[in-house]
Amino acid sequence: MVRVLFVASESAPFIKSGGLGEVIYSLSKEIKKIDIDAGVILPKYSEIPFNFQKEMKKLYAFNVNVGWRNQYCGIEYLELDGVPFYFVDNEYYFKRCGMYGHYDEAERFAFFCRAVIESLEYIDFLPDIIHCHDWQTGMVAPMLRIDYPKYNSIKTIYTIHNLYYQGVFPKEILEDLLGLDESTFNISGLEFYGGVNFMKGGLNYSDIITTVSRNYSEEIKTPLYGERLDDILRSKSNILFGIENGIDYSIHNPSTDPYIYQKYDVNTIDLKVKNKLALQKELGLTVDSNIPMIGMVTRLVKQKGIDILLSRLEKIIKKDLQIVILGTGDKHYEDMLYEMKAQYPEKVSVNIMFADRLAHKIYAASDIFLMPSLFEPCGLGQMIASKYGAIPIVRETGGLKDTVIPYNEYTKEGTGFSFKNYNPGELNNTIDYAIKFYNDKEVWRRIMQNAMNLDNSWKKSSGKYKELYLKVMEEK
Repeated sequence: MVRVLFVASESAPFIKSGGLGEVIYSLSKEIKKIDIDAGVILPKYSEIPFNFQKEMKKLYAFNVNVGWRNQYCGIEYLELDGVPFYFVDNEYYFKRCGMYGHYDEAERFAFFCRAVIESLEYIDFLPDIIHCHDWQTGMVAPMLRIDYPKYNSIKTIYTIHNLYYQGVFPKEILEDLLGLDESTFNISGLEFYGGVNFMKGGLNYSDIITTVSRNYSEEIKTPLYGERLDDILRSKSNILFGIENGIDYSIHNPSTDPYIYQKYDVNTIDLKVKNKLALQKELGLTVDSNIPMIGMVTRLVKQKGIDILLSRLEKIIKKDLQIVILGTGDKHYEDMLYEMKAQYPEKVSVNIMFADRLAHKIYAASDIFLMPSLFEPCGLGQMIASKYGAIPIVRETGGLKDTVIPYNEYTKEGTGFSFKNYNPGELNNTIDYAIKFYNDKEVWRRIMQNAMNLDNSWKKSSGKYKELYLKVMEEK
């Protein structure tokens, strides 16, 4: 049996900031069902809930060199859903408020990358493959190849969840933090416009590269989406694969969801409206089952299309509809949304927070779910919304294009609505087009059924990962 160690900076249910955390937890669980022995290693953040921390077993303690520094490293262990989770403990680096955004991010994750490799000598999980995720783990593959010849038989896979965030730092960290001597090491595999790029290290030193949708794997090979790494990605085309993320139906399922007001499924769609009426009442909106509700659960940043939404929001709100937004992000977007809420309190609900329970309620209550992203590597929101019968409106980019089938009024096929160009006018027109069908209850029911019957589970995606694992092992 192939043994795979997932290396990531976050994982549900311990701690997550977004889709990455959900993916690590769900994929590691699912991959074990198809005869892949999976484990996960994470930083032990102080914000991991106490109920998990008290269950962790302390396994080993040793020192890790971070450049000239010699730092303590503890390894703790907890098994969940049959998956072994290992936690890298160092209070100096990880006992902080928030996972990301600290002044010494390069040092924190340089330590984490080296600690992962050093831990292989101690934990009872020597992998055949180390599967790294996003920039925080980008230095695992270079360090493994350069400094640890005894592990040369271990293959590495590197997954890009979002190319925009690369981990770029001053060149001085090569020796100071990474312990790589420029006089004896060719730095071109890490160098990036005068600095050092963690993600570039992962791309150049890994045996296989994946990203989280087929369409995004093609987009990032172009200058428009390649974030100045498109030349490398084009050169790696033969080892670059796009595999869509899935969603965990044990968590995101309206027939079993404990957070929503009224459970329902594709055969009891008429019950869904009870969720809308209850959420309208809870949020102080006009209580009316006939008013279409548009939901958004998102980060309030430009990537998510907030700017083109705001440029047309007042015009959109003047239609006969309601909009409910949940998320946090850039302050100027938050302030503009609050202003709109103040003007239209019975039509607009703005909730600047991270609240998982409310997110579930929004999916269940919404008639339409909006994702007008500038770019979107995969996106989970549109897949979750589909399961809840909240019909997605998306821009045709990345995984949104792969997972939402535009409704065709002639063939009656399709699971949502889409627009091509990053343009507020196209967004507005697409909302109008969707509402036209919303007002035809028979047609809208058919679209809801199409969306709810989609299979976006991890079963398909995990099978594709297994194929890659077997492929890279054959190349040993």
